[in-house]
Amino acid sequence: MRNLTAEQLLAARTLLKWSRVRLGAKCNLSEATISEFENGLRKPHPRKVAAMLLAFEGSGIVFSAEGSPSLARPEVQTGGRHTGNRSWRRRQTNRAAE
Repeated sequence: MRNLTAEQLLAARTLLKWSRVRLGAKCNLSEATISEFENGLRKPHPRKVAAMLLAFEGSGIVFSAEGSPSLARPEVQTGGRHTGNRSWRRRQTNRAAE
C-alpha cells in the first residue's frame, strides 16, 4: 500500500485543476474528509487513501519515486479540453435529474 501525503494530495489536485468536491465525487469521499486530510487535521483510513490514489492515477497522475506527482497525459474525459469545476458540476446535476 502506497502512502499519500497532504502535500501530494494538494499538488495532484492542483495539476488536475480539481476542487475538493470533484475529487470527492471521483472517489466517493466527502469534501470534509479531503479538507481535513489536506489541512493535517486527520489521517484518513487506508481504504480512503487508496481511493484517492486510484482517482488520481486514473486521470493520468503519476507519483515519482521521490513522491512528487506529475501529469503523465492530459485528462482523457475532456478530450484534451479543460472544463472548469462549474461545468462539471452542472453536467453531474443534469445527469442526476434525468
